Amino acid sequence: MLNLSHCFCHLSLKSTSTCCVYKSMASRSNSLMWFRKGLRIHDNPALEYAANGSRFLYPVFVIDPHYMEPDPTASSPGSAKAGLNRIQFLLESLVDLDLSLKKVGSRLLVLKGDPGEVLIHCLKEWSIGKLCFEYDTEPYYQALDEKVKSYASAAGIEIFSPVSHTLYNPADIIQKNGGSPPLSYQSFLKLAGQPSWASTPLSTTISSLPPIGNTGSFAVSVVPTVRELGYEDLREDERTPFKGGESEALKRLRESIANKEWVANFEKPKGDPSAFLKPATTVLSPYLKFGCLSSRYFYQCIQDIQKSIKKHTSPPVSLLGQLLWRDFFYTVAFGTPNFDQMKGNRICKQIPWKNDDELLAAWRDSRTGFPWIDAIMAQLRKWGWMHHLARHSVACFLTRGDLYNRIYSPISFGKKYDPAGNYIRHFLPVLKDMPKEYIYEPWTAPISVQRKAKCIIGLDYPKPVVSHDSASKECRMRLGEAYALNKTLNGLVSEEDLNASRRKSDNESTILDSISKKKKQKLIG
Repeated sequence: MLNLSHCFCHLSLKSTSTCCVYKSMASRSNSLMWFRKGLRIHDNPALEYAANGSRFLYPVFVIDPHYMEPDPTASSPGSAKAGLNRIQFLLESLVDLDLSLKKVGSRLLVLKGDPGEVLIHCLKEWSIGKLCFEYDTEPYYQALDEKVKSYASAAGIEIFSPVSHTLYNPADIIQKNGGSPPLSYQSFLKLAGQPSWASTPLSTTISSLPPIGNTGSFAVSVVPTVRELGYEDLREDERTPFKGGESEALKRLRESIANKEWVANFEKPKGDPSAFLKPATTVLSPYLKFGCLSSRYFYQCIQDIQKSIKKHTSPPVSLLGQLLWRDFFYTVAFGTPNFDQMKGNRICKQIPWKNDDELLAAWRDSRTGFPWIDAIMAQLRKWGWMHHLARHSVACFLTRGDLYNRIYSPISFGKKYDPAGNYIRHFLPVLKDMPKEYIYEPWTAPISVQRKAKCIIGLDYPKPVVSHDSASKECRMRLGEAYALNKTLNGLVSEEDLNASRRKSDNESTILDSISKKKKQKLIG
């Protein structure tokens, strides 16, 4: 039709003017939906807006080398920014999104390259009049979005970027708090109140979408496999049991909330960190992270259940409270420069951490010699997920237990939940035949027991890399000194201050080690 109208443009000045207006209106009716997170059909206001009144709709996902390119120097398979399990989860989510789009008359257009450059090229070539994408608080996307929005605005392209990845707009909470993010959960709750959309039914279905127009010179592809991205396929025992995608997310949600009493009585941090065949939590976090599940829809589902049951738990421990924790941290992260690191982070204590690459690698690679810790890290590496109490255990072991004053024992804490050590046996098969009396402390097993279990400590499985008692004392000493230094300097701790504190702690550690050795020698003598 456009080509025919173009022919009429030669008839008269009036016809030319009419034709150009028509062509402009036609281009304005082309929309581009840019998927990044928000990989879903349900409760997707950006997608709905892109579809409304559009003649052609281009749903686009860009394979970004920043996140997806293989990194041969990484400690485990994956890119510099993401492990291979996360990449696999994302690709599965994209495949599922493509299938969902096809059911409503569209499909996912997968492109590759720098997203900013690719998007600007799309806007030009496809004569886009409306650009839609979900708002993202991450610094990387904030900078990327400014680049794309700057071009779109100058080109007269309408931009629609709603907040739908979180329950609240972090900028609104920060504004209510006088320009800075609330730094406690309770102050966040007071500021946040009830979400403005909470009492309105959300749109959870789309019956049809406008067709895709001509894609021109673009090399549009289907969703690639990990192998096509340059990775080796994951071994069967290294694959997470949690499959990506909106369909799986909604299925897990239905299963999680089917037991209304469980939802009503949910109380974190309670739960069994050793439960792996049937995890003690919803395991919806990865689906929320990629936006396969709308946090707003999840919120309303929980609310509906709570309305039907008289007695239920409340934030911060309730299931609803966990969603609010998520928003709290998104808000603090959005309002705090360098939130993802210690240096340059104004709300983070500056700690002169002990630098020991060998110990760090042992912790990362499940070689600490403490089975409870190593099993958790193995689960993380293989599944890309761990229970929140398991996360506390390994974080505590690294920072304040062996490598804050609240310390999770790497031995007794896990034993409390799983005395037989089934969790350890599953994720550390080398210890599967170790008797339960020694499963948490295999170095204490007599050599005859080790031989029978086909696991010689120090050969088949490592000896403990540290003495729990002495390492814990040293760590608490270092942290105590660091907290005192931060208090004295009102948080303005320089690199020079950190190095001086590190040298002081190292000297004190050397003295303590010397005293400990002398005591041992006396006992032996």
